[in-house]
Amino acid sequence: MTDSSSGLTPNRTTTGTLFLGLGIFLGLAVLGYMLSSAAIAYRELDRTVTVKGLSVREFPADVVIWPIQFTVADNDLAELYSRIDKNAALINQFLIDKDIAEESISLSAPAIIDKSAQQYGGSAPAPFRYTATQTVTVYSTAIDRVRSVKAALSELGKQGIVFNASNYEHQTEYLFTRLNEVKPEMIEEATHHARNAALKFADDSASSLGKIKTAAQGQFSISHRDKNNPHIKKVRVVSTIQYYLVD
Repeated sequence: MTDSSSGLTPNRTTTGTLFLGLGIFLGLAVLGYMLSSAAIAYRELDRTVTVKGLSVREFPADVVIWPIQFTVADNDLAELYSRIDKNAALINQFLIDKDIAEESISLSAPAIIDKSAQQYGGSAPAPFRYTATQTVTVYSTAIDRVRSVKAALSELGKQGIVFNASNYEHQTEYLFTRLNEVKPEMIEEATHHARNAALKFADDSASSLGKIKTAAQGQFSISHRDKNNPHIKKVRVVSTIQYYLVD
């Protein structure tokens, strides 16, 4: 007996429903598999290792700044200025005689203190009213020559010039100005060391090293090799690199 209102037999209706249900089931199963595979692939892609690579090298300084500060004391202001000029001339000639280029030598204005203007009541008077300091500065690329002349500065001390060797603000500076020249090679070395560390980690974890995810170059630092050799500079940089790990 057939259902005249639909024109379909019960068997045909049931079969169509089964096929539709089966199709939906298979579609959901395929979709679930695809989503599962995508999640696994994502997790594998997200496996990373972060490593650091170091590059340290030593270079000789290429610029020296040598301030030579001296002090003069007197009770007569005119005599004070005369002695300042005399000492500055002696230092200048001494440097030129030692093969320091004249254009490398500069002279600052003298700084004069009137101690009577700073006298407080009840304190003993200073032996000299006026005290003056002046600085002769050598700015040179002849590092070795300047260092040898510094060792001979006592020759001027024997002529009565009083130097302020202990003044922290007037210590000799050694500069390294060729950083841009050595940067590329040092960055390459730091990156190479980082990659070697990442390869070792990947090998130990039974993985393979993938592409770089992120990379950061640290700041370059320049310091003395040690306190006794400030003319030898230690240049240092650290690169931080994150790699993907793949199976």
